[in-house]
Amino acid sequence: MKPSTIAGSLALGILLRLFVSSAVGATVAVQADKVVVMKNEKRLVLLRNGEVLKSYRISVGRNPGQKVRQGDNRTPEGTYVIDWRNPESRFHKALHISYPNWCDRENARRSGAPPGGEVMIHGLPRDFEDLGESHAVRNWTKGCIALSNAEMDEIWLLVADGTPVEIVP
Repeated sequence: MKPSTIAGSLALGILLRLFVSSAVGATVAVQADKVVVMKNEKRLVLLRNGEVLKSYRISVGRNPGQKVRQGDNRTPEGTYVIDWRNPESRFHKALHISYPNWCDRENARRSGAPPGGEVMIHGLPRDFEDLGESHAVRNWTKGCIALSNAEMDEIWLLVADGTPVEIVP
């Protein structure tokens, strides 16, 4: 191989490595590594290395307090993870929270009722998309965490499966 061909190949290889590493680094840098939901503040915050990436106004369960059983219309409190997602949800898109955890199941057992499940971070229901951020004026969900569809699209890209979720009063 000629020296000019080797130099050209090396330069192309270096440029390609720089492009790929910066693209990969950019993807990793914007991903949230934790979701915090503050029910009383009606706020969902995405964190990366303890720093706030994004913050959103939300709606939570229509009844205040800690979720105890299925059908109580409360949003749970505790530590969970995003364990799967539904791109075809009737609430635009939805990220499933790993509720119930062991403590939730035990609390429900003591109350004599099933703990429930299907707690999601989701967008707005079909035919209500036009509400946008105004949906957060009042708490209206059956225990889920709701955002506008545009916000849900953003969160969908920023939060990977396995991301920890902390829900506090």
